[in-house]
Amino acid sequence: MGNTFGHLFRVTTFGESHGGGVGVVIDGCPPRLEISTEEIQFELDRRRPGQSKITTPRKEADRCEILSGMFEGKTTGTPISILVRNQDQRSQDYDEMAVKYRPSHADATYDAKYGIRNYQGGGRSSARETIGRVAAGAIAKAILRQAAGVEIIGYVKRIKDLEGAIDSETVTLEQVESNIVRCPDGEAAERMIELVERFRDQGDSLGGVVECVARHVPKGLGMPVFDKLEADLAKAVMSLPATKGFEIGSGFAGTLMAGSEHNDEFYTDDHGNIRTVTNRSGGVQGGISNGETILIRVAFKPTATIRKEQKTVTREGEEVTLAAKGRHDPCVLPRAVPMVEAMMALVLCDHLLRQQGQCGVL
Repeated sequence: MGNTFGHLFRVTTFGESHGGGVGVVIDGCPPRLEISTEEIQFELDRRRPGQSKITTPRKEADRCEILSGMFEGKTTGTPISILVRNQDQRSQDYDEMAVKYRPSHADATYDAKYGIRNYQGGGRSSARETIGRVAAGAIAKAILRQAAGVEIIGYVKRIKDLEGAIDSETVTLEQVESNIVRCPDGEAAERMIELVERFRDQGDSLGGVVECVARHVPKGLGMPVFDKLEADLAKAVMSLPATKGFEIGSGFAGTLMAGSEHNDEFYTDDHGNIRTVTNRSGGVQGGISNGETILIRVAFKPTATIRKEQKTVTREGEEVTLAAKGRHDPCVLPRAVPMVEAMMALVLCDHLLRQQGQCGVL
């Protein structure tokens, strides 16, 4: 029913926003991987609510409980189950939304599909579902790092019309985490924070773009035709809540170039490696990684649940207005950064195992 992602490295998320908890079951993780609870918790802390003045004030520690698949700091090769319990629900904030549809939210479509929905916190459509993805992403990152030296870094590139000047080849995690908006351009970050606060105080919300890079990715990852690497990356990040667009490499800007301008010419570096002079392909050619840095961008819409009064309808079709209650991010971008990183890691980890399975035997 669409709750499982991946082929060899398979993750299944479970849980709802105002239920007992949320989590993930990971199957296919190689045995003997060294990973600590602290590594997983670090990523969850980057995603959790209430971490700054520009995120939702919901207070959740999001402490992970590893229920299976680990022994003495290493994976056992059996399914890994991770649980995060919900602790700060305010379900009464959603009583009005039991009958009124939030504009641009999943309320109406869930009713159309299932004929029933958990309106408290959005149920399964809540971004709390991504806790399981981020936890699994932490394990995928560890596999990629230990097996291939892969480094994945995401950051906020743009909020509304404010864009940071960021060097994707040199940006560091420390720079990303240096401010609450997770934009490595300090000057742009200050203006972004001011903009988010202004719209938050008006009961409104903002969207923007998260950029994410993966460095030192081995050549050869990705399957031709339907499972092209960029196709799987697109599906992965577009399955995140509030996403509305995906680009890799030059993206839509590449349509403004001629072939002679856009092509990545080859050369041989000082170590005898075949490289490309430019990287407009974004590290993927023919659906297969070429060894250059993989660069993607993901567009996130403004948060749908806002305090401003809007026109809507009830489940029975009666025209009404709604000024939503509850605690919601005025801008999802800062907390979306670890989510995008996690989905990048899940795709690359799955394809690393698939490459080893098919091409590493003989």
